[in-house]
Amino acid sequence: MDQYNKYKKGEKGAWLSIIAYLILAILKLSIASIGNSSALWADGLNNTTDIIASVAVLIGLKISRKPPDEDHHYGHFRAEMIASLFAAFIMAFIGIQVLVDTGKALINGQFEQPDMLTAWTALFAAFVMFGVYLYNLRLGEKINSSALKAAAQDNKSDALVSIGAFVGIVGAQLQFFWLDPLAGAIVGIIICKTAWDIFREATHTLTDGFHPNEIKLIQKSIVQHPDVLKLKEVRGRKHGNQTLIEATIYVDPSLTVKQGHDITDNIEDMLWTKHNVPHTHIHIEPYQKN
Repeated sequence: MDQYNKYKKGEKGAWLSIIAYLILAILKLSIASIGNSSALWADGLNNTTDIIASVAVLIGLKISRKPPDEDHHYGHFRAEMIASLFAAFIMAFIGIQVLVDTGKALINGQFEQPDMLTAWTALFAAFVMFGVYLYNLRLGEKINSSALKAAAQDNKSDALVSIGAFVGIVGAQLQFFWLDPLAGAIVGIIICKTAWDIFREATHTLTDGFHPNEIKLIQKSIVQHPDVLKLKEVRGRKHGNQTLIEATIYVDPSLTVKQGHDITDNIEDMLWTKHNVPHTHIHIEPYQKN
């Protein structure tokens, strides 16, 4: 499967999230209004932000599929990282708003006993979002999409948020009325934490960050090649869902240009097969004994 088809397939996960969030947001906000639950209301607002975030991911995946043009020689793969950043900002804004609203309710002692229907709604939503999480996680790993894997983590946090809302509402039924707004505040914290995690991963990629453990595995594979006498350096970066590697190796100085070219082709094929690296640039230098 080429990189463009991978992004096209990833759009299915984004659409699934959008449909699920839209239905659940309407359901939660409607029942929360009727049943007087701060926790379920916060959960519904959370799903509303998720609709915006999922649309951003979908747009990012669509833009990423655009081929290289005259002013984007390497394609548009980083568009999904920008989409992830946009999603993080939206989630952080709503998360802070939820914290402010529930914090005021706790401080002012504005407690009401929510209807039990709100609890069952939250529990139902948790099961739905856990199913969406599993689907998007598997699809994101299959196509190696950072945006879709970030969306999957958001799906999981949403399932946990709904479980927290359920616990808070049930607690309020036992006369612990403050548990409902407290559960809403915890929802706000989870939203902000998820936004931070997505922001950190996206900025790490956009600033050409690359995990050291991945570099070590690639270095180990290169030095195991029989024609590589010494490895000078390996550098890596992410371009959307693609790994780009640059390496400098020392080889026998008596080799012909054709032989050197064959070595680089062999290493590039090996990194593609073993480490899923679609683009590798190998620089060859003559090995000199000290």
